[in-house]
Amino acid sequence: MKFVIGLGNPGPDYDATRHNVGWWAVDRLAYDWGFEPFVREGRALVSEGQFDGVGVRLVKPTTYMNRSGQALRPVREMEGFDPTEDLLVVVDDASLDVGRVRFRPEGGAGGHNGLKSIAGALRSEEYPRLRIGVGRKPEGHDLSDWVLSPMPGEDEDVVVGLLPELSEAVAVWITEGIEAAMNRFNR
Repeated sequence: MKFVIGLGNPGPDYDATRHNVGWWAVDRLAYDWGFEPFVREGRALVSEGQFDGVGVRLVKPTTYMNRSGQALRPVREMEGFDPTEDLLVVVDDASLDVGRVRFRPEGGAGGHNGLKSIAGALRSEEYPRLRIGVGRKPEGHDLSDWVLSPMPGEDEDVVVGLLPELSEAVAVWITEGIEAAMNRFNR
């Protein structure tokens, strides 16, 4: 089974914020792949299905970003689970221009509290992630305020327009692995 975890914050106040693009991407995967509606399971909303004969579980943690790793506890304990092969974390990245995409096989959190929480839950930074550029913080702005603010319409249009391609990119990760996804989609 493959697990795709989209990071975000719960509640309508956060739906349109930069910090929730991980949820946007996972919602698009569920839609494109015809998965069942998300249901609450522990500290997450979950949707499951098959993609190209592979079982896939889409996960949206319902904790706040800095506690996202709590949604991984049941996954981490599954027999045979290998985060280097079976997990993809989809996350916003305020160090990338809007619309830039970066698959990475592992790495540090880069100041992202959601990734810090995931690494803490896994006790490792060795897990693939898909970083979606939401624009660089302007001079004089607080990073937290920046990522928790709604995107301007033109930036949101860029990210929403990117979602179908991200579905294809995650499909490549599922069927061919992280290196193939990096080679085809990083920009």
